[in-house]
Amino acid sequence: MVTGITHLALTVKDMETSKDFFCRVLGFKKAFEIHEPETGAPWIVYLHAGGTQFVELFYNGARDNPWGPELRGFNHICFAVEDIQHFANHVESEGYTLDVKPRMGLDNNWQCWLTDPDGVRIEIMQISPESPHAQFLGGR
Repeated sequence: MVTGITHLALTVKDMETSKDFFCRVLGFKKAFEIHEPETGAPWIVYLHAGGTQFVELFYNGARDNPWGPELRGFNHICFAVEDIQHFANHVESEGYTLDVKPRMGLDNNWQCWLTDPDGVRIEIMQISPESPHAQFLGGR
């Protein structure tokens, strides 16, 4: 039985730009790096997302992976925040544009949207007590 999600892996074009975005703008903490055993070259940077969850950033992404609503497979990542308006103000103060400003979603949670430096779609969610998420989690 699966007990949780431990990590999300992204291959990035520019590691420094991606680390800056995920750490300075989104608030993740760099946890550690792994180097390739044979060459010692940098391979993965792990960012702590809370609990036992990490975001893995792989070096050397060479091609874009365009998203489209009609495509199968990966769609977006969603990260939770306590105060979505505070988060949105912070993102914009750091020079990033929100694709969708904070609004109430169909699931009764507050959400906003942005993209990372490599075009990965990111949903930010503030879970509201009226949402099915909160109802499920409160009923466990």
